[in-house]
Amino acid sequence: MCGLAGELKFDGGFVTFDGLTSMADAMAARGPDAQGTYVQSDIGLAHRRLSIIDLSDRAQQPMHDPSLGLTIVFNGAIYNYKDLRPELEAKGYKFYSDGDTEVILKAFHAWGEACVERFHGMFAFAIWDRGNRTLTLARDRLGIKPLYLAPIRGGLRFASNMQALLAAGGVDTEIDPVALNHYMNFHAVVPAPYTIVSGVRKLPPATTMTVTADGKQTQRRYWEPVYGTPDEDLRVSEDEWRDRVLDALRVAVQRRLVADVPVGVLLSGGVDSSMITALVAEQTGGNLDTFSVGFETVGNEQGDEFRYSDVIAEKFGTRHHQIQVNSRERLLPSLPGCIASMSEPMVSHDCIGFYLLSQEVAKNVKVVQSGQGADEVFGGYHWYPPLMEKGAGSADYARLFRDRTHEEFLSVVHPRYRNGDHAGQFIEEMFDKPGASSAVDKALRLDTTVMLVDDPVKRVDNMTMAWSLEARVPFLDHELVELAAKIPPELKAGHGGKHILKEAARKIVPSEVIDRPKGYFPVPALKYIQGDTLDYVRGVMDSQKARERELFDRAYVDQLLDKPEEQITPLGGSKLWQVTLLEAWLQSNGL
Repeated sequence: MCGLAGELKFDGGFVTFDGLTSMADAMAARGPDAQGTYVQSDIGLAHRRLSIIDLSDRAQQPMHDPSLGLTIVFNGAIYNYKDLRPELEAKGYKFYSDGDTEVILKAFHAWGEACVERFHGMFAFAIWDRGNRTLTLARDRLGIKPLYLAPIRGGLRFASNMQALLAAGGVDTEIDPVALNHYMNFHAVVPAPYTIVSGVRKLPPATTMTVTADGKQTQRRYWEPVYGTPDEDLRVSEDEWRDRVLDALRVAVQRRLVADVPVGVLLSGGVDSSMITALVAEQTGGNLDTFSVGFETVGNEQGDEFRYSDVIAEKFGTRHHQIQVNSRERLLPSLPGCIASMSEPMVSHDCIGFYLLSQEVAKNVKVVQSGQGADEVFGGYHWYPPLMEKGAGSADYARLFRDRTHEEFLSVVHPRYRNGDHAGQFIEEMFDKPGASSAVDKALRLDTTVMLVDDPVKRVDNMTMAWSLEARVPFLDHELVELAAKIPPELKAGHGGKHILKEAARKIVPSEVIDRPKGYFPVPALKYIQGDTLDYVRGVMDSQKARERELFDRAYVDQLLDKPEEQITPLGGSKLWQVTLLEAWLQSNGL
């Protein structure tokens, strides 16, 4: 896990060392172990390293192979690099390091940009080909690793987070009205290529992009899951689907143990993280650190799930770490740092939970496995069962998921940001795409390939990397996602959700964890805003910067501030926190 950055000039200009250094410095937390730069007139690459695989200096980046004329910067982990290496050696390639970065470099030379189709893992990389003067950018299938782009005068800049692009200057920092519409209507999910900043875009997941020295750009999508049960699987029994799921998850977990440092688990106490804990313990013989975080209860909203995580920790004999967070003492003082660590504004309350959890976890390990993605892949959210009703479609999904109607949105933002219903149109377009027949599968596809990428996965990446911690997500193993896409919808969303996954869990996890009410990562203080938290929110929204920006209708803001606990979205989020978070993020980045 690392941070990468670079710049390519099209106009005959030169890339400056100072600009690259500014971008690298902005990503220091993503890679505290080493820093490197590569500059050749119109191309420059920078890298910050977090050493996980091959801890030696031979794996430093940017990695340059003069015989091949290739230079790479890479963020992520290729779990099957040891399998690919002998195949490349048989082709005559010689290796000088023991890690995955050099395998990518040789694989690219051997197979071109199609090499990504051979990789199991999470990755974003940039490769400069000196011979044909072409830059290739790539992102993994599920967008686990980020890659931001900034068209600048006479060139293109790219980096692992937006702050790096902004640090080098020359970026249009106006608010993008399309992205704002998504942020306010689609639970702060802004689909690629958009970001909230007009001058910054992001490479979509499962995409490669080639950029020639004169600026010509070509993108290729190399993977997309197909939803629906193939004819040859129509007779597969529920028990066999269950066993296939457990076998595939076991492989996914095993793959993500590839590291030259210990690997821990973020154990919330839910089914997903409990299954991962069980399977990691199976592989490691119980030699495992697990970590849970909790907050104080507010009203009837429970702030921790320790009783469930304790059951799993005791069952599998892990070294368990409970982290209790007091909102007054730690949550509020930590909010500015948490917000500053967001590559894009993310409204989910549990960002601060992951941020504080990662701070403590990083004192013990450098790598963890996490349960993100199971709900989107296996149908665990409350909006999936209603979509199983006859005639359900995009309108039902929008009603259950969207934070507000388009009519409400028009009354919330300043008139200059009032535009078309981009979020609603996007949902309809995704439901109309071929490759999924049932409404449930259409929703699962949208959530897995879009919502998951730009909410839960981005949240985990940003919050863990703020403390130089690598998070790996077994439920987003692309072969497991492909398997889940084939399973009949009723076995995923039926029986209250995640039915087939829960049945698989029964073979390895205690039933009291499986049959418990569904929980979330609760941070009550950011849902029911009161006391010191409300004072913080008032400070942000009543500031001169917020008033001068005029992003939101002031009467609407005052209404939220007067009765914050009454303004809750259909997904259980605070509308006041949603507007506050965006304003606080803009201020944090000097925008």
